Amino acid sequence: MRVALFVTCLADHYFAAAAADAVRLLRHLGCEVAFPADQTCCGQPAYNAGRLGEARRMAEHTLEVFAGAPGDPGDPAAPDAPTAAEAVVLPSGSCATMVKKFYPRLLAGGADTSGSVALANRTSAAAALADRTFDLAEFIVHRLGVTELGSGLAGRKVAVHQGCHALRELRLETEPAVLLEGAGAEVVSWEAQEECCGFGGLFSVKMSAVSAAMADRKLDTLPEVDWVVSGDGGCVLHLDGRNRARGTGIEFVHLATALWRGVAGGARAAEGSDVAATHAAAARPLEVP
Repeated sequence: MRVALFVTCLADHYFAAAAADAVRLLRHLGCEVAFPADQTCCGQPAYNAGRLGEARRMAEHTLEVFAGAPGDPGDPAAPDAPTAAEAVVLPSGSCATMVKKFYPRLLAGGADTSGSVALANRTSAAAALADRTFDLAEFIVHRLGVTELGSGLAGRKVAVHQGCHALRELRLETEPAVLLEGAGAEVVSWEAQEECCGFGGLFSVKMSAVSAAMADRKLDTLPEVDWVVSGDGGCVLHLDGRNRARGTGIEFVHLATALWRGVAGGARAAEGSDVAATHAAAARPLEVP
């Protein structure tokens, strides 16, 4: 299956290693992965701030990049055309929700722009893109039908933080845990597993004290584990920020990296924290051997 990777801003700037691991994982599962180079922010920060015009312009650009390119999807002269992709996969439940749930609503209103996606067509284009857009765990479990990945995480205890958008908008309640168990990990029950971490994008800036208290509640209830794993980079950054401020010493790992380590036999575990490694990795372009 041919898929297009929508890498997202946080993965691009803070989780480059996890983005590369997502590519490796998808290739391992038999997918041909394309990376449309013109992709930018999905527009969620502007949308959450109420700046709908700016969010709409970014959404229209995303339609052009992933769904609005001219030409036949099967045209051999344009093998990298995003329209050739059967699915668009994001290593972020939050950004996947923006495309799947909020694009059709956002693009149904507002005045036409000078972009190539005309007002008369953009609603249907947004719906079509939404239908073939998937969070990484959602895609692996429900589109590829894969739950068994290997045994590279055998002996490792993990807790799962499921981001609010993935849990409450996409209704992905068990998929990350199923895949982690399918990679050999023991997923430990967590009292606050389904509680918001307090990130919420702009919420963590505007309501920083409340945001920090919500993260502390998560950390205070955390069972004894080797890793905390999440498919949302924003949640990982926020929780790990509080973790480091408090000197808790817990390791936070993006789901894509955790699953790839499960496939690859844990060989990358010696590289240290996924969050710590990302500062060096983010300075390099996305190159996946």
